Amino acid sequence: MKTFSMTDTGQRRDTNQDYMYTSETAVGNLPNLFLVADGMGGHAAGDYASRCTIEQTVDSISHSGLTEPVALMQEAVSRANLLLLSAAQNDPGKAGMGTTLVAATCIDHQLYAANVGDSRLYIINQETITQITRDHSLVEEMVRLGEMNEADAKFHPDKNIITRAVGVFEEVAVDFFETRIEEGDIILMCSDGLTNEVSDADIRRIVLGQRDIVEKAEKLVETANRNGGHDNITVVLIEPFVE
Repeated sequence: MKTFSMTDTGQRRDTNQDYMYTSETAVGNLPNLFLVADGMGGHAAGDYASRCTIEQTVDSISHSGLTEPVALMQEAVSRANLLLLSAAQNDPGKAGMGTTLVAATCIDHQLYAANVGDSRLYIINQETITQITRDHSLVEEMVRLGEMNEADAKFHPDKNIITRAVGVFEEVAVDFFETRIEEGDIILMCSDGLTNEVSDADIRRIVLGQRDIVEKAEKLVETANRNGGHDNITVVLIEPFVE
């Protein structure tokens, strides 16, 4: 396995409310773990929400006796959600905060992923780019209901309004995905600072067109910034079968 990750404030923001975590080695009963979170709220609150959620998720997985990946992720996200909700209730400066979260682990040829919000996970290979996670956003709900097409959704003024987040309600609804990964597949996890600026087709072209995993990540972030850089940009790339 080979991985590389990076985060960038972008061109329009003063602070970076994204947070990430990567481990190619075991975390508790998972053989590896990758997380991306995109915080929302005031400056301090958004920073806190993403960092706290990831730290709590890692801590929970590290100490859990569970072994099934989905159960582990569900337990960890639920605990992080309650911790964040409590912090918001006890500190007026953190009121209204929350965060997206996308989590993944690779076990042999299986990828297990979880997501809340609109941070994404893709699988990219020579044939295609496939979004594995599903956005929990207002415009995505409208697309699914047939009230808007995907082209209009990309430029809709409310495209950043999410319908689910960690830390907002006492119970958080998490979507889980299990899919097979093959030799040559590249996994991309990212915040919407990338996907709002770079199309899926261009993401695939960039990832397949660079010499190594470091250049792939750097080129993605560079392109997002060149296209406007309106938000923080976080990229995690995983090549599961590369030594």
